[in-house]
Amino acid sequence: MLDIVSPTLTELPGGRLVQPIGDVHTETGRTVPDAEIAFQTWGQLSPDRDNAVLVLHALTGDSHVVGPTGPGHPTPGWWPGLVGPGAALDTDRYFVVAPNALGGCRGSTGPSSPAPDGRPWGSRFPSLTVRDQVTAEMQLADALGIDSWAMVLGGSMGGMRALEWAVMAPERVRAVAPIATTAQSTADQIAWCHTQVTAIRADAGWHGGDYYDVPGSEGPIGGLEVARRIAHTTYRSAAELEQRFARDPQGDGAPLDGTGRFTVQSYLDHHAESLVRRFDANTYLNLTQAMMTHDLARGRGDVKAALQRITAHAVVIAVDSDRLYLPEQSRTIADGIGRDTPVHLIHSPHGHDGFLIEIDQLAALVRDGLARR
Repeated sequence: MLDIVSPTLTELPGGRLVQPIGDVHTETGRTVPDAEIAFQTWGQLSPDRDNAVLVLHALTGDSHVVGPTGPGHPTPGWWPGLVGPGAALDTDRYFVVAPNALGGCRGSTGPSSPAPDGRPWGSRFPSLTVRDQVTAEMQLADALGIDSWAMVLGGSMGGMRALEWAVMAPERVRAVAPIATTAQSTADQIAWCHTQVTAIRADAGWHGGDYYDVPGSEGPIGGLEVARRIAHTTYRSAAELEQRFARDPQGDGAPLDGTGRFTVQSYLDHHAESLVRRFDANTYLNLTQAMMTHDLARGRGDVKAALQRITAHAVVIAVDSDRLYLPEQSRTIADGIGRDTPVHLIHSPHGHDGFLIEIDQLAALVRDGLARR
């Protein structure tokens, strides 16, 4: 077995590695100069460098796929049980790589990173697309000497990137697993995103995106909290919220006269307050904008023509209760790929977040997909 060797790698707390990838030229014609990508790895790269698996995170995820909280990791891994010895991504067989997306705030170059003048990029950071994120990940793979992936997988925004990988570089992807995602963002999905970015930009603490150097400013925390409340509502199903919370009041106050609130309000507030402690608002804006503009068809004729570029074995996965990225959108992906590609349904009451919760169902599909590639 062979470990990755790169003289330019540096290490951050928690086992995160940072790799300089050079300039990233974006779809809008702008450049992110001297970009860096933070990532984590598990397992070892084989001598033939043919056992690498790329795991791609969703909007507010990062490179910490599995593992506890600790230095460098304010939250535990977001796919517990999926990576490790004997797991679906078996680290006795596979070398698993999980990058923090370009534009992120967990070690990769993003709006909070220093620009060439030494000040935070802020509003000057280029708008990114999903394809730009994948371009950066390709440059990371090149730097690590990985020519192709045994599988590229991810959910939600990670699923968008997985699809773009398989379309942009079909010769580098032997299996692809787009999970709870879409080939192009719909008007409904763009609308949900728009309300979130508007909430952040309307916050007096946003300062046009240049809040990092404002004395006494904590940034648009209130706007980011509102954005997270909106988003988290779409991540869960109406049936689950009803079953868990119904109309139950929180504590002794009365929602009717405004002295109290419902338990579902407390639930959303908790998730909002948790996010602002670990996530940058400009990163949220930049990555959300990338999701809004996601469109495999752009410059490729139509969605079907784009999907037919995929030569990898495809494991298309949807969550049956997902009300954000609907199962029929996964059907569009499968039909476009052709080759009698099925849609595998994860059965879950949890909605979109089912792809993060129903690990046993997901693991079985990933394991089978790797075996069939």
